[in-house]
Amino acid sequence: MQGIVLTKNANLFTIESEGKIYKVSPSGKTKTSGVFVGDKVEFQDAITKVLPRKNLLIRPPLANLDRLFIVIAPKPKPDFNLVDKVLIYCTLNDIEPILVVNKIDIADNEFLNIITNTYQKIVKIIKSSAKDQQIKEIEQNIKGICAMAGQSAVGKSSIINAIYNDELAATGSLSKKIERGKQTTRLVTLYKLSEGYLADTAGFSMLDLSYVSNLDYHELSAYYPDFLQARAECKYRSCLHEGGNDCGVIKAVERGEISELRYYNYLKILEELKNAKKY
Repeated sequence: MQGIVLTKNANLFTIESEGKIYKVSPSGKTKTSGVFVGDKVEFQDAITKVLPRKNLLIRPPLANLDRLFIVIAPKPKPDFNLVDKVLIYCTLNDIEPILVVNKIDIADNEFLNIITNTYQKIVKIIKSSAKDQQIKEIEQNIKGICAMAGQSAVGKSSIINAIYNDELAATGSLSKKIERGKQTTRLVTLYKLSEGYLADTAGFSMLDLSYVSNLDYHELSAYYPDFLQARAECKYRSCLHEGGNDCGVIKAVERGEISELRYYNYLKILEELKNAKKY
């Protein structure tokens, strides 16, 4: 049989297959190679084979992620550097990112304009308010295996609970309410919704690209789609876009064609990757 791993607790795995739930352990071979939540596996009395993965996240440990909702809010102050890192991480791992602007009930026009002007051409944007149960558009975009990412206190847990409660009202399932605390050890769990799965992990609130990827700093600008046209204007192919009159990216920033916010985040990430290379 084939199925998808929903939970992992020590060496016991919960697997869904054709609408039924099984609890099995890995065989010696798969135990050695590792089995993760989100893995598609073959099993009988034990897991005998892990099918090829699309991707594997280190933190949270989750395989075959299709979509990642990057959550920001007016409060706390948005960490756009984290947003850009997660966007790069998604590209590296064949994950579709969706930017969720939560707490829309307290957002002013200045904040919304910054989001629109900076990201509307780069990533799909959804507006939500978990407080007011405005989460329908998020639910409609849960397809495949999905998870949340974003800094602390932006409302990831509230969104997840609102989605679960909405699904419970509609289907009578998903009775679990997610509760988190600083001292609580949580295991990643996938819950099946109408058209996909949602992980009950709140995702990562920090991200070190040098730790979770092999991205070389020379290649960083290739992961900025808004730089693409301007990069062709650089005099040197090896240009890192740090300064000088021969850089097309800098000229585009000066003309207002590339967001200053995105550009300065690029410089910060570039420096982090350079420093990591030294060690």
